[in-house]
Amino acid sequence: MIYPKLKEILAGSGPAAIAVSGGIDSMALARAASLVWADTHVFHAASPAVPKAATERLKHFAAKWGWNLHVIDAGEMADPDYLKNPVNRCFFCKTNLYSRILAETDRPVFSGANVDDLSDYRPGLEAARDFAVRHPYVEAGMAKSDIRGMARQLQMGSIAELAASPCLSSRVSTGIPIAPGDLEIIDRIEVGLRAMFGDVAIRCRRVEGGYKIQLEEAVFSKLTEAQIEAVASHASQTVDNSADILGVEPYVRGSAFAVEKQHASIS
Repeated sequence: MIYPKLKEILAGSGPAAIAVSGGIDSMALARAASLVWADTHVFHAASPAVPKAATERLKHFAAKWGWNLHVIDAGEMADPDYLKNPVNRCFFCKTNLYSRILAETDRPVFSGANVDDLSDYRPGLEAARDFAVRHPYVEAGMAKSDIRGMARQLQMGSIAELAASPCLSSRVSTGIPIAPGDLEIIDRIEVGLRAMFGDVAIRCRRVEGGYKIQLEEAVFSKLTEAQIEAVASHASQTVDNSADILGVEPYVRGSAFAVEKQHASIS
């Protein structure tokens, strides 16, 4: 079942273009929208900053559910403002994404932002406002827990339980330039660690001098010192010892951002 208020919003908009990253929020929105309007278009930006697993997941389910999928290059890797990795890097990412989508469609563009996102620092929402992108979950008053519940009711299987996993550039500390080689290392290390620990919160952070591993607190707290050392060794070996692993610690959301938390705005 689609959340009633969300269904009303989707029905009233006409067929839309959904920006889909491959995570639960945007995947569930695309699923709901496609059930309301079969002619929904789904846009996905394939990029070194997007985990390969997310792109493959989206392609798999798009084929399964018959989505009209458009895989695009948003061009952020050619944007010097994005590559400098300022604190508002996401603004430049979303600016590139939405301008690229709107170059291909005159449909309203929807994002998977939800009300939980409004309490976090989200410069991408500023870009969304610039391009008149709508956020149906926010309009419907839906939080992450509501989205997971809807995904379960829509029989989306493992997607409903996906751990949050923002773009790989979010692992790079503010001010360290974004480099595709770093992003590949981050992706490979995280994939390797998920093979060990499952779909829990895992981050490989690019910091000055190398990389730090962060594991969900409930997982990290159960590890012995020897096991922590083994995690670091495994991470390094995953990328043929080409990464300097500086340590393993509990996961801290948003720790790559050198900024005081502030409220996001979509108005």
